[in-house]
Amino acid sequence: MADHKEASVTLPSDPASVSRARRYVTEVLADWGLPDDTETADTVRLIVSELATNAVQHTLGQSPTFTVDIELDRDEQLRIGVTDSHPRLPKRLPAAVQQDNGRGMVIIRWLAMECGGRLSVKPTAEGGKTVWIALPWTAPVQS
Repeated sequence: MADHKEASVTLPSDPASVSRARRYVTEVLADWGLPDDTETADTVRLIVSELATNAVQHTLGQSPTFTVDIELDRDEQLRIGVTDSHPRLPKRLPAAVQQDNGRGMVIIRWLAMECGGRLSVKPTAEGGKTVWIALPWTAPVQS
């Protein structure tokens, strides 16, 4: 068993990159032992889709790329982070606001909590931010 695994991909801030990010994470996690057809894999795909969509839509053209980092620590915690170079931190909208979009962070936080995980946002040294999701890892890890 490995103590720590990492994978990363940097993609252009383009709507087509959302599906590429989702596919990349799905393939990495399958290599690490998470079957593609599980509820956890579905949840991770949805979280990655929301995070990548936010990185594309809400950086106002000021982040030409975004990076998806995947970390597995001591075979017990999975962390997925999406980093962009826009300095504005995500904001959670009040429930009373009637909009067609802007609910991504609420969805992500809820999904993470449902899995026993958490969401955090960290500014980067370069002036951007990383939105991290930490989830318990329940699949056996492949070497």
